[in-house]
Amino acid sequence: MNTIENQIQKIKKSKKMGLMTHVIVGYPTLLETKKIVRVMAEEGVDFVELQIPFSDPLADGPTIMQACEESLAHGTKVKDAFDLVRSLAGEIGIPLLFMAYYNTVFRYGVEKFCRDAAVVGISGLIVPDMPIDEESHEHFYALCKKYDLHAIHVISPASTDERLRKNAAMATGFIYATARQGTTDATKGLAPEIATFLKRVKKYLALPLAVGFGISSKERVKMIAGQADVAVIGSAIVDIIRQSSEKEREKEIRHFLRSLNVVK
Repeated sequence: MNTIENQIQKIKKSKKMGLMTHVIVGYPTLLETKKIVRVMAEEGVDFVELQIPFSDPLADGPTIMQACEESLAHGTKVKDAFDLVRSLAGEIGIPLLFMAYYNTVFRYGVEKFCRDAAVVGISGLIVPDMPIDEESHEHFYALCKKYDLHAIHVISPASTDERLRKNAAMATGFIYATARQGTTDATKGLAPEIATFLKRVKKYLALPLAVGFGISSKERVKMIAGQADVAVIGSAIVDIIRQSSEKEREKEIRHFLRSLNVVK
């Protein structure tokens, strides 16, 4: 059984929302990324999404885009992401997922990327711009299955019923639903129709739901409690990393994560 499935079972048995946090590999440095992931695991985070920095992150807002630019300026390579996971996977005890854009996966080599990710300890891949209609050419989802990786499908309020049906036929692990259309941004709230959207999603998809984009506080987590299984926190944590000194960063992240403690 994939570690994602094990973690989902633990979340279902608990009375709290699951939590997936997001970091950019190499931001602010590779060493700091490693420390931050350790802190997240110690604070009870259920999943950590490690974004491989990319020069044109289409689904990301200014906060994450800037972090990607800074990481790349420091010289972060795709290999660094694999090395980071290799050094973390055996010690932290929670599933790690790569978030990447398909250009990165394609240039690395799709099968090689999936194989190497599994070898170092990645449990799932989030590739938001991998169109399911291209699977017959790319074989991305088939290769994820071959190497026991969950390919996490991303859907949004703009997803049509037909698109939801197609995702339902292929999805495994859990579904990543964005709380609004557009890009990631902690300052923007959830779409007013979020409850209606998640209800529509559940008509087609029986998998657990992770919800992200604009979830930056306990109050916003409460807005999806009872409708989603996992809250995804990205830009809010990157903001904390940017705004805190290296000396205070660990304390600030711990304080923020503890403030999100929400019962379903």
